Amino acid sequence: MADKLKTMNEIYEFYNNGAEIGRLERGLGIVEFHRTKEILSRYIDKGMVIYDIGGGIGMYAAWLAKKGNEVHLIELAESAVEYAKANIMQDCRFVAEAGNALQVNRPNESADVVLLMGPLYHLRDREERLQALREAFRVLKKGGLLVAAGISKFSSMTWALSVYGEKKNENLVEFLDDPVFFNMIKSEMTTGDHIRPKEYPKFIAEAYFTTSEEMKAEIAEAGFVVDKAIAVEGCIWFTPHLAEKWEDKASRERLLDIVRITETEPEMMGMSPHFLVVARKK
Repeated sequence: MADKLKTMNEIYEFYNNGAEIGRLERGLGIVEFHRTKEILSRYIDKGMVIYDIGGGIGMYAAWLAKKGNEVHLIELAESAVEYAKANIMQDCRFVAEAGNALQVNRPNESADVVLLMGPLYHLRDREERLQALREAFRVLKKGGLLVAAGISKFSSMTWALSVYGEKKNENLVEFLDDPVFFNMIKSEMTTGDHIRPKEYPKFIAEAYFTTSEEMKAEIAEAGFVVDKAIAVEGCIWFTPHLAEKWEDKASRERLLDIVRITETEPEMMGMSPHFLVVARKK
């Protein structure tokens, strides 16, 4: 119980201290934001009631509100909610309040869409992940849409390989050569558990990294009919000079075409830092 409380406090503090501010507007976050909106646009138009549970500072909530939807941002970290109200609602309006994915303060069958873009990968306990999914199932209308995000259990490993020989940590040791870092990625690759070492305080808080197949199975166990898993950044994230190529419109479209063509290939899914699973309530 003490370990679980410590983990919950670590996750809360990570986001309450502003981890999401600017994240989707720099580096690989730009690709993640672009692709996630592209994928969501295939399923969401306007006139829908959307619960963005664990939606951070409201970047997706604002975008969906501007499309003409009634959006409820329900976020664990109070400071993220306040930031959304003060800074993200400049030219749109949505409901923003503190709440927990394990107990959503909304009526049964009241939403057309539920987004779980963060909670599932911060719930290391399988029963808690199922509880969050059952809550999403409860508040969705029949036929309602669930979109849930996962982080690949190979994400840290593939990143470390992409910078091996080029990037060192604060102690001037290459990441893969550091036993602390290597033990972290071994845990992620074998058990899915991401335990942030004290030597790397800026890394994402404790989390559960997974595979698309495992996430699909858990979502189905919660009662959903699973449609598909879709890679977000896909295999393009390790492109040399990605930022430069992304700024060039023609190069960006070529990169996006590669992701779109391969986005549902099971063999490629683990190479994508994030993936989305799309499902429906029966």
